[in-house]
Parts: sequence; C-alpha cells; structure tokens
Amino acid sequence: MSIIQNIRDKGAWIIFTIIVIALVAFVLQDGIGKQGNTMVSELGTVNGVGINKINFEEKLDIQVQNYASQGVKREQLIGFLWNQEVDRVLFITEEKKLGITVGTKELSDVLFGTESPFRQEFTDPNTGEFKVNDAKQAVAQVKKSKNQDQINQIEKMYIEPSIENRLRNKYQALVVKGVQVPTWMIQKQYNESNSIANINIVGIPYASISDSAIKVTDDEVSKYIKENAAAYQVEEATKSINFVGFSAAPTSVDSTTVFNTISTLKEDFQAAQDPAVFLNKAGSDLPYYNSYISTKSLQIPNKEAIIAAGVGNAYGPYVDGKNYTIAKVIGVKQWPDSASVRHILIATAGQNGQIIRDDSAAKKLIDSIKSAIAGGVSFDEMVLKYSDDAGSKEKGGKYEMFPQAQMVGPFNDFSFDNSVGTKGVVKTDFGYHYIEVLKQTAKSPAYKIAYLSKVILPSSETIGVASAAAAAFASASKDVKSFNQEAVKLNKQSFPASGIKSMDYEIAGIGESRSLVRWAFEKDLNAVSEPTEVGDSYFVAIITGEEKVGLASVASVKPQIEGLLRDQKKAIQIKQNFKGNTIEEIAASAKTIIQPADSINFNYSMIPGIGNEPKLVGAAFNKAFLNKPSAPIAGNAGVFVISVKSQGAKAATQDLASFEADLINRTRSVIYRTNIGLKKVAKIKDNRMEVY
Repeated sequence: MSIIQNIRDKGAWIIFTIIVIALVAFVLQDGIGKQGNTMVSELGTVNGVGINKINFEEKLDIQVQNYASQGVKREQLIGFLWNQEVDRVLFITEEKKLGITVGTKELSDVLFGTESPFRQEFTDPNTGEFKVNDAKQAVAQVKKSKNQDQINQIEKMYIEPSIENRLRNKYQALVVKGVQVPTWMIQKQYNESNSIANINIVGIPYASISDSAIKVTDDEVSKYIKENAAAYQVEEATKSINFVGFSAAPTSVDSTTVFNTISTLKEDFQAAQDPAVFLNKAGSDLPYYNSYISTKSLQIPNKEAIIAAGVGNAYGPYVDGKNYTIAKVIGVKQWPDSASVRHILIATAGQNGQIIRDDSAAKKLIDSIKSAIAGGVSFDEMVLKYSDDAGSKEKGGKYEMFPQAQMVGPFNDFSFDNSVGTKGVVKTDFGYHYIEVLKQTAKSPAYKIAYLSKVILPSSETIGVASAAAAAFASASKDVKSFNQEAVKLNKQSFPASGIKSMDYEIAGIGESRSLVRWAFEKDLNAVSEPTEVGDSYFVAIITGEEKVGLASVASVKPQIEGLLRDQKKAIQIKQNFKGNTIEEIAASAKTIIQPADSINFNYSMIPGIGNEPKLVGAAFNKAFLNKPSAPIAGNAGVFVISVKSQGAKAATQDLASFEADLINRTRSVIYRTNIGLKKVAKIKDNRMEVY
C-alpha cells in the first residue's frame, strides 16, 4: 500500500481532529439531533415514516467512499442502502413502542466502550489497546470547537449508527430472551433424535411412466397456486423481455486502420528523446510510468521480445488487450525487487487535497528533523512526535519489504535507487518525507518502458451500420410474433431475460443498462424499445411478461410445479399396481423387489438406495405399520409401500441438557431475522424509480 493510501485509510491527524470535534459536540449537546433539517423530498415511506432523499444521498456518498477500494459502484449500493434504511425505520419504530432508549450514562459506554466507533483511530497498533483516556483527553482539548459541518459529518458516519446499533442489540436481546421451548417438546424431540427403525420398501418410480403421456393444464396449475397461495406470493413486481443485439464492435477494417495509424508513429517514437512529451503529443491511451520495474514484476505481452530489442529500440505494434501497442525500453538499472524503509512524513495535503500546512513551513520542519537526527536525536522519537503518516507512525515509520511501484513515485524511486543506509528528504504530492533505506533484496535488472498505445475502436461507419440495423429492426417489430420473425430474417438470436426488478441496474445477457430497465417498467406488454447502446452493441427489447405484486401468474410458476402436478397424476396410476395384504404380495403385484432399509433415523430424511423421502421416514415410525404394509405413499421419486420390521432407539450421543441448550439456541437464532417478519406486515412505498 502506498504512503498516501495509508494516509487515506488510517486517517492521520486531520481525521483525529474531526473525530474529537464531533465528540465534544456530542458531550456539549448531551445527545444527537439535527435542528432545522427540513424534508426536501422522499424516496419512500415505511409505515408512514418518510425516508428523506437528501439524507439518503449523504449516506450513499459515505457508502461509496467505504466500498471504493473494492470496486463497488454507486448504483450497486442504492439497493443495499435502501434495505438498510427500511430496516432502520422498522426497528426504530419497534424500539420506540417498547420504550428502548440509550440513557445519558450509557452514552459514554457507546462512545468509549467495546463498541466505540472510534476504536480504530485511538487503538495502539502494537498492543491492540483502545486508548480510552487519550480519546477523552482529546475531547477536553477541543470543547470550544464550533465547526458544525464536521460535527454533522461525524455524527452521520460514526455516532448515529453506533447508537442505532446499541438500540438494535437491545431490541434483539429482548426478543431473543423471550423465546423458550416447552419441556414436553424438548423431551419429544430428544427422543425422536435417538429413534431408529428398520423397514422394507416396495416402490415404483415416477420415471416408469413417460412425461409425454401425462398432460398438465393451465387450469390445474392455477388451481394449485390458489390452494397454496402463501407459497406463491410475488412480493416485488418484475418484467420479462426478449432482446436482440446488433454488434458495433470494431471490424477487421477498423482494426487495420488503428494498426496503420500507430505504425506510422513508430519511427518518430523510437527517435524521441523525451518519451513523456512525445506520448502526450501522440495521444497514447496508456499513461507513462516514469520509473523502473523488474523483469519479474513486468506483466506485459511479448516481455522477452521487448527487452531483447534493447534500450532505445521500439518493438511492435502488438495486440495488448483491446489496444495496439508499441513498447520502447528507455533505460535499465539494477534494482532490488523489494525494500524496507522508515520515514517521517510532514504532510502538506490531505485526503481530498485540502491544505494541511504551508509548503515552506513543511520544508523547514523536515529540514529541522533531518538535522536533529543527524545530530543524534532518535529517529523513533521524531516519528512519534512529528510524522503525519498514521499507517506507519506506531511502527517507527517503517514499511517492510514492499514491492516496486507500490509507493508514490518519488518515494518509490528513493527506496529502490539508493543503497541500504541512505537517508534523504523526498517531496511527494502529499508532503515531505525524510526516508532511510533499511533493507533490500538482491538486485536484478529493472526496466523503464514507454508504451505508445491506441485503443482499437469502431469507426463511425461501423457504428452507423449497427445503429441503423437496430433502428430498422425496432421499427419493423410490432409484437412478439413480428419481433421473432424479423430476428429470423436477420439470422439473429432472440434471448430472454426474466425476473427484472424495477431497481435493477443490470439485465442478464445485456449488462449494465439502467435506462432499459426504466423503460421496461414505464411501458406495457408488447412494447418495443428504441435501440439502446450498451458496451459495443445496440440492443432492441420487447416486453413479453410481467409479474405484479400478489398471487404469482400461471406462466411464471408453471415450470416450477408442472413436474409436481405431473407426478401427482402418475401417482394415481401407479397406486393401482399395489395389491395384496402382505409386503411380499404387494411386491409381486407391482412386479418389483423388496428393498430393506435399516437404522433409519427420525431426524434424517435420506434413505440409502432410495433418496430424500421424508414421508417414508415419517411412516417408518408409525406403529400402525409394524409388520403390516402401509397404504401407498406418494413420495418425491415415486410411489412406495413400506412395512416396519422394528422400531427402537440408538445410544444417545448427547445428554438432554446439552440437547435442550442447542435446541433453544437454534430456535432463537431464527429471531435474529426479525426484519423479514416486520417487512412482511409493513406498508412500504418505494419511490426510487422516480429518482434513479
């Protein structure tokens, strides 16, 4: 991690100051709260409580910052934050009903206890100790601060979420502790967990009857859905589309044009004395890295050939991903692969470019530090007293064995271009560093390479042809039938995409296309879209289906339950094959064999050689079937008749007390998903479609 990355990640003194200012404000205000925060607009309501758009956007910005390093996009976080806000409103409402609060005395524990939002900033990285007294002393030092903007920011980022978390924990604890399991149920389940049975099975699989011989009608599916309505509820509306793509990717002609263009620059590139100036003028699509990288660390195509061309010689053009590239070795040095240093940073600029101190003041201070160390003052003492790099401050300013190109340029070059023991002052965009090189690996060749690179882009003609073809297709498509017919005429494949939700940002098979999702929810069935550009293609879509909130449609559910209903019909036919008063007679009439299954456990639904059959396992513990055949049982894979040979118990592997504790814990764990139940009964209005 580079120096500036550590500064950004860990905070440094500017973050320290902001936090303690917020703490002071919190103590002075004896609580949190916003004054005069009027509602501009609402993204939605939860049981009549509004979710303010401005507040939502502020929290969204914070989430974007938090997840930036993971490559998560803003659009992807909107749904996550919305669900978080809905849960927050639901829990706050329940907490108020129950009178759950955070008192004045408890507030101190929230701010400075084990759940403190400031533990990272005030924790000793060497010992892991949370410096509570340091935090409280910092509060005392800034009591008179009146920077309301900073106070509000820290309240939103740290303090309010921490208090809400404490309230949530109290609510969950109250609910969870109220859950108990009756003694009779514990004993019953304990006995069942140790029960075993030995049975004989006669079965005929559903596969013995061809699927094509059994028809399932839409009316039958509809009836089943209504009879099992609770299991087939649509909680969020969806749309289904078919789409056809028209590629606007670069053609071979476009590729050749880019190749020829970059080739004409090769001679001038090789002759150029200043590669940075030349690449800037030529408009290279790869930035110039003005430093060295070892052969081992170079991750480029044709590495060996580029190096073999020698210093000052250009190699290429060659294909590098979506680019044509010409590489030129500018220089070679003997550098270590990794290095360890220690440093002191006197910062001039912070995370967002804000000025921390004047450049001349920083230079004067770093020169004084350099002189003091040269005069015998401890380096460690100077680090603790002056360094603004929180990422290394508590480690004596050290960064251990980091690879080339990880640190900011001047810092990187000093660390690798100088021998062990070298000390000096280096200036970066973030301030002045006094650096000492402590350790290095063995040296090997490292190369400075300049890359003249051009992206292979489609020509305006290629784009125009694709766009015109997509527009003509959209114009000729009036409904699903004509849409499919036109696709066949063009030898194009029509692809389906179902289950699209109103706040989706991607469509399977298309990619990121928020505009197409919005269109789908603004239009009705059979609507055909205008060509939509996504990546290097134009897509035309038609709306083929929709699911409204409520009972699921036959079309959406039929693929899931058609097999189940077909098996039910097969079961009626198969049952006619079971005749006789004993298991032997039934096996003979069914023209099959008797399969024994021993040591079946009541709590385990898998039967060896048969599969997952919970109905059979349940029947195995029915005393009415001891030495008698059961009625035919329609199971998962076929129809079965069983006869119970014996029922008993195995040796317990767990005593009753521990079984009871596990059962209660399992039961209580479900309660932690309280938000799911609260959402089901809540009245939630979602207006995000009007904004995003």
